[in-house]
Amino acid sequence: MVRNVRENLILSGMICIAFGGFLTIGGVLSMGVIIGVSGVFLFVIGMGTSSKQTLAPAEIAAWKPSAEQLPDANRIMYRVDVTIDEPKKTTILCGPCGTVTELDGDRPSEFTCPSCNTKLYEDEEE
Repeated sequence: MVRNVRENLILSGMICIAFGGFLTIGGVLSMGVIIGVSGVFLFVIGMGTSSKQTLAPAEIAAWKPSAEQLPDANRIMYRVDVTIDEPKKTTILCGPCGTVTELDGDRPSEFTCPSCNTKLYEDEEE
């Protein structure tokens, strides 16, 4: 079974349109027009195809990063993810211990890991 049919048709259409344009400018008019018009058809079919979402909205809302340690890069590593949709949630992955902490709202200005008591970051005022 083919995955991402819509995206593949749109991308193929854009490539055919560009390639047809290059061939037309290059002097191979008949081949360039055929490939360019085929690209327009592929693009229109791709835009008309429905996209199949692989995850349910509940699964997307419940997503959080996997709890794993981050590699040592001669400094403390951490990862902060903030959702775009309401209600805003922030997840912070502590690199040294691999603990994921969930907070409500935007990214806090400073954070210390509750598990290993490591200060991960502090935003400085400009």
